[in-house]
Amino acid sequence: MAFGRSRKVEESPVQPVGWVDAWEFVIGTEQRPAAGGRKDAAHGPRAFRVPIGGGMHRVSAPCAFFPPGAQSSTSTPGDLRLFEDPEGQQLLCSVTAPEDRNGERYFQVHDADGRVIGSIRTAAALRRALKPEWYIEHPGRPAIVSCHEWAKGGAKGIVQRGTGKFLTSVVQGVADLDAEGGDHSSPQRPLEWRADDELVMSSQGHCSFLLRAGWIDRRLVFAYALVRNG
Repeated sequence: MAFGRSRKVEESPVQPVGWVDAWEFVIGTEQRPAAGGRKDAAHGPRAFRVPIGGGMHRVSAPCAFFPPGAQSSTSTPGDLRLFEDPEGQQLLCSVTAPEDRNGERYFQVHDADGRVIGSIRTAAALRRALKPEWYIEHPGRPAIVSCHEWAKGGAKGIVQRGTGKFLTSVVQGVADLDAEGGDHSSPQRPLEWRADDELVMSSQGHCSFLLRAGWIDRRLVFAYALVRNG
């Protein structure tokens, strides 16, 4: 018997899950973390991934894929599309080039059949100090607005509001940033998203999202991430 050698863990590929009912997701390639008998993390195509399970049994299952070949940290400029399969055969949604309207930029979001399902808009640079920076326009609902004043009492307040595990891991770093007088508009700062008084979503950076309202069309959240990462 050979000693000092670890047997490679044979594992089946992580299967995609449905995007319609996803509540928590991150953008990345990691499918399984380095844990237990797994020396290195297992990776797959870049995608929106839903965390499932815990410990060495935790997986990050893909629910929406970036275009084939888009393996960099950002999507290919001008190619703001997502697919339901890693081969890029089943279009999920797409985002058009921005259109300027009254000092704001609008990005229309289309479904697989080309129908407009909503839009993303942002205020021009000179107006960002007076208005929230990003809006998700959801048909039949008030605009979903990003709120930089996301946690009264400091960064740890977001944990007390019951966020998902992906956000709790960054709270201490944000708290340290606050203590050092950091930039409050940092892209890594957790945000709350509200439609009037309803808390709809929490996000961290441009790549981690926790939904709070079941009615939001996940494709609009994906579209926001595409715009911010594109």
